[in-house]
Amino acid sequence: MRKLLITSTMVLVFGLAACGKGGDKIAANPALDAARIAYAKEIMDTRAERLARLQRPDGWLSLVGMHWLERGTTRVGSAKDNGTQLRVGPPHIGIVTLDKYAVITFVPESGVDITINGQPAKGTVRLVADADAGEAGPTLVGFNKGDASFIVIKRGDRYALRVKDALATTRTHFEPIPYFDIDPAFRFKARFKAHPPGQKIQILNIIGIYEPMDNPGTLTFEKGGKSFTMEAIDEGDHRLFFTFADRTSGHESYAAARFLYAAYPGPDGTTILDFNKTYDPPCAFTPYATCPLPPASNRLDLAIRAGEKKPLHGIEAEALKP
Repeated sequence: MRKLLITSTMVLVFGLAACGKGGDKIAANPALDAARIAYAKEIMDTRAERLARLQRPDGWLSLVGMHWLERGTTRVGSAKDNGTQLRVGPPHIGIVTLDKYAVITFVPESGVDITINGQPAKGTVRLVADADAGEAGPTLVGFNKGDASFIVIKRGDRYALRVKDALATTRTHFEPIPYFDIDPAFRFKARFKAHPPGQKIQILNIIGIYEPMDNPGTLTFEKGGKSFTMEAIDEGDHRLFFTFADRTSGHESYAAARFLYAAYPGPDGTTILDFNKTYDPPCAFTPYATCPLPPASNRLDLAIRAGEKKPLHGIEAEALKP
């Protein structure tokens, strides 16, 4: 993968260097040429970092299950006699209980090598869901010598076990993501308009649940003489996050949405919105993710031929009803 990225960078750099008049001569403006090469390297570095995160042992490609919990008790493990049967792990891992107060507890199976946040499991443990965990993160139940694990996720008022396996074929046999050509014409200086402090926006996710998200404001950019405005989300890391669709969606790019981040604006009220850094959501690769969908304003009447294309062996954008 690294060799592929390096080769692509070299091809792109030499192509940019030969973009003067005549097409086969080195550009006459060394400063402009150096800027183009630096920009190409920035995008290629962003892509390499993105792939490294995606392919981590605990990354999105390792997802192998999402099991919704009902009120009461369920036995968890890979054996058929479990109320919640996993695709990976020991025959019996333990017992999970979701009580009427939405408190979730786990009792590990005796004699099975189970860890809680990396430490040997001992007795009953309260499982903290992702939405309630803060910076500490959700409680991680590990097994299979650390190669597999599950956490509890909260979506709306429902809870599910999200299961990961570092040895999943979706990760071990992952194929490179196709990209649109790097095009500086899809890098915009966009103007930020703030919403009142504390404003929320209801975002529908791919499993059909609406969730309120922090909505700090909008970004507006211009292309082809037209203005386009998108609603921003702040996920808590003080960045502007966008989930959007465009005229390539379902054709050249993934149907449900693509994602993009931008920095908060500077003193002049503007920031850079670079669609060359657009990437596919986790649900493009696995049916076990719960990706947010674009609000109406973020469905652009514009073909954004920049960033990641549709994965070679991706998932169809169909809602997974809980």
